[in-house]
Amino acid sequence: MGDLLTIENLTVSYGGIEAVKNVSLSVPEGEIVTLVGANGAGKSTVLKSAAGLVKPKSGCIFFKGQNIAAKPPHEIVKQGIALVPEGRRVFANLTVKENLKIGAYLRKDDLKESMQHIYSLFPRLKERRWQLSGTLSGGEQQMLALGRALMSRPELIMMDEPSLGLAPLIVKDIFDIIKEIRNEGITVLLIEQNANLALSCADTAYVLETGRLVKKGTGKALLRDESVKEAYLGKARQQKRSNKNGT
Repeated sequence: MGDLLTIENLTVSYGGIEAVKNVSLSVPEGEIVTLVGANGAGKSTVLKSAAGLVKPKSGCIFFKGQNIAAKPPHEIVKQGIALVPEGRRVFANLTVKENLKIGAYLRKDDLKESMQHIYSLFPRLKERRWQLSGTLSGGEQQMLALGRALMSRPELIMMDEPSLGLAPLIVKDIFDIIKEIRNEGITVLLIEQNANLALSCADTAYVLETGRLVKKGTGKALLRDESVKEAYLGKARQQKRSNKNGT
C-alpha cells in the first residue's frame, strides 16, 4: 500500500501572515498519522487545507494521486475524505439520527447498513437517536461528530482535537474507536493536543512548530525523543508524578 494523501510544499496565509510554511508530508494508506505541536503551530490549517476549507497560497495536495488543492469541500468529501472538526459542531437543534443522515448527504444508496454500523461502534448514539444533539454530553457529541463523518464512508478521516474538553475515561473510549476505525481499513490523520496519547497510537508522526515541519518519525520513536519530551510531554510526566504522590 502506498500513500493515500501527499502534501507537497504547502504554504497557507491568513492576510499577510503565513500559518503554514512549505510543509510536505504523507499519509500512508491504512495508518494512523498524527500532527503534534503547540497551539498556533498550523496543525488545523493543514487539515482545513486538505478538506478544501482553506485555499493554499502555494503547494499541492494529492489524494490517491490527484491534486485536490483547488477542489471545493463537497467534491473532496465525494472523493473519500471526511473531517471531524475541532469543537464537534453538531447541529444542536436536530436529533442524533438527523445529524448522522446529514453526514451521508452526498450518498444516494440505502443508509440502513451504515447507520447500524455507527450504532454498533457507538451504542450510546443508538440509545439517544431521537434526542436533540444539543442536549448530549461533550463526549456523546464527539461520538456523534465522528459517526457523522463516518456516514460518508471515507477512505481518509481527519480529526481535529477529538479529546478536547473530555473526561479521561471518555477520551480512552474515543481513542479505542479510532484504533478500531483504522483496523477496519480507514486511514486516520489526527491532530491531538495530548501529544502523549497521540504518539502512543500513531504509526507515523510529524511535529509542527510555527508553521514549519521540524520532525518526522514513528509515534514510538518521537515518544522517546528528548526534544519532543521536553517540549510536549513534560506536563504529562509531571501529572503522572503528581498522581503517584497523591497531590
